[in-house]
Amino acid sequence: MNNKPNIKIGYLNITDHLILGVTERKILKRDEIFKYSNIETRSFVDWGTLSIAFSRGDINAAFMLAPLAMDHFRKGEDIRLILLGHKNGSVLITNKSANINNINDFKGKDVLIPFHLSIHNMLLHKLLKDNNMGMGIGKDVEVQTVAPSKIPTYMEIDKQGKIGGFLVAEPFGSNVIKAGLGDEFELSKNIWPDHPCCVLVIKTDIIRYFPDAVQELTNSLVKSGKFIKNNIKEAARIGVFFLNQDIDVIERVLTSPADRITTDNLMPQLEDFEKIQDYITKEMGSIHEKINLEEFVYTKFAEEAGAT
Repeated sequence: MNNKPNIKIGYLNITDHLILGVTERKILKRDEIFKYSNIETRSFVDWGTLSIAFSRGDINAAFMLAPLAMDHFRKGEDIRLILLGHKNGSVLITNKSANINNINDFKGKDVLIPFHLSIHNMLLHKLLKDNNMGMGIGKDVEVQTVAPSKIPTYMEIDKQGKIGGFLVAEPFGSNVIKAGLGDEFELSKNIWPDHPCCVLVIKTDIIRYFPDAVQELTNSLVKSGKFIKNNIKEAARIGVFFLNQDIDVIERVLTSPADRITTDNLMPQLEDFEKIQDYITKEMGSIHEKINLEEFVYTKFAEEAGAT
């Protein structure tokens, strides 16, 4: 098979996926020439549609929530996790209409999350559990699943304060703060320091038949992650076009504080995924069957790319 494959990569318009935007910009400007593949990026509004597109082969790679990616593998899809998209990067925002001043004020409220199989769901559960609160139907806090891009609208129309807040990837938290609709309550990095969230998964056939193409892509993404750290303003300008977000919001996400989101440490660590799997199976029951993580997580390309 000598033809260059088309690697079609799905993503959402969140800063978690900015490394893909940087790589795309390098290709468009011909700062990088991909010898072994053609790269196509495809934006999705929500995790459900991205997940379906990946399963049916409309895309053959995706930046995906780690628990969701694990569930794809559990269902028998022949895929591998080859790289992190970032670490940290999410925020718990309170709804100004809900008058939340401390963690106990969330009792009786709904909290929005982007998907049930997500690090956000896990981190919210952990935060509440650590404060002796329950999460779920009929418990202290109930959750609603809402597409990240739609969350600001939910906050705007909830004048009664039924929604206590939301835990989601940036920049939607910072967008709500900028609009005067919410306040920052907790950064995800303070709930679990240096936590993974979105990962790059790819169909195993691409790895099997086009390993040079996968290595080339991984090399570029790792460099893009380091570029973001060292070139904040340029990275923010790229984000304006790739993520359709305001530049001041992206700059805030990348700098306040500096580790609000990190992109220069993209090596997948098996113990992180063991922690995720143990928590969502034992503590939450989101998934009832564990997967073979050593088979799912494939670090060869990240290692060759010099990821840390």
